[in-house]
Amino acid sequence: MLFKKAAGAVIFRKEKNKIYYLLLHYPSSVKAMKDYWGFSKGYIEKGEQELETAKREIQEETGIKSMKFIKGFKQQMRCFFKFEQKSIFKIVSFYLVETKTKEIEISFEHIGYKWLPYKEALKQLTFENAKEILRKANSFIQKDMVQ
Repeated sequence: MLFKKAAGAVIFRKEKNKIYYLLLHYPSSVKAMKDYWGFSKGYIEKGEQELETAKREIQEETGIKSMKFIKGFKQQMRCFFKFEQKSIFKIVSFYLVETKTKEIEISFEHIGYKWLPYKEALKQLTFENAKEILRKANSFIQKDMVQ
C-alpha cells in the first residue's frame, strides 16, 4: 500500500457579518468515479512543509494570493482509494484560511466553485469526512467571533 500526504484549506470570507465558505467542484476522473465538491488541497512536494503546500495549492487552484492562516486550527482527513490498481492511504491536513478575495480563477483541475454560507456548504459537500472538517472549522470560527 502506498502512503500519500497532502495539505489543503477550508477557505472562508466574511461579508456583512456573514461567513461564506469556498467549495471547489472536482470533475470525475480515474481517482473519482463521479464529480464531487470539496476543499482546495494537493500533495506535498519534496522539501515542502504542510503550510507551504496549502498556500501553493490555494494559489494554483483559486488564484487567491491574499490569505490569512488562522492560528490554532488543523484537522486531518484520512482516506483509502485505488489508483492504477494500487491501494493508497492518504492523509490530508486542513488549515483554516481567511481571504477577502471574492473572484476566483479556478485551475484546470476544477469545473466550478461556489461561495456558500455554512448550512448550504454542508449540504453541497460530497463526502462525509469533508463535512466533518467543515463542522469543526465553522465551530472554531464561531467560537473565535464570540471572544
